Amino acid sequence: MSLSRPPYDSREDLSNVDVQLREADGRLRVFPRVQPLFALPPRQRRPPAVRLVPGQWVRWQLNYRFSSALGIRDWTYWLDTFNIAYGPVDADAFLSAPTVFIDECGPLR
Repeated sequence: MSLSRPPYDSREDLSNVDVQLREADGRLRVFPRVQPLFALPPRQRRPPAVRLVPGQWVRWQLNYRFSSALGIRDWTYWLDTFNIAYGPVDADAFLSAPTVFIDECGPLR
């Protein structure tokens, strides 16, 4: 079994985050991009993008799994959680229930 790292908080420059953000008609369209297709657990289909109005926020969760190059070692797993707000929100907004919650986690076997 591989050693796991405890969850941690991080903040990234927006250009380094793989989330598609588009603003139009007073709404923010949010859609996480998934690059490493080899790492996705089986999923039925990806949910559509979320459109937020000012003051709303979304929590979007995606999980991944990786094997070693030769498949000799155990699997490695990770969970990404994106908390994205549109417009001004209270400083503790992400501590409450989100306006929209997307659980895009697949089975890890």
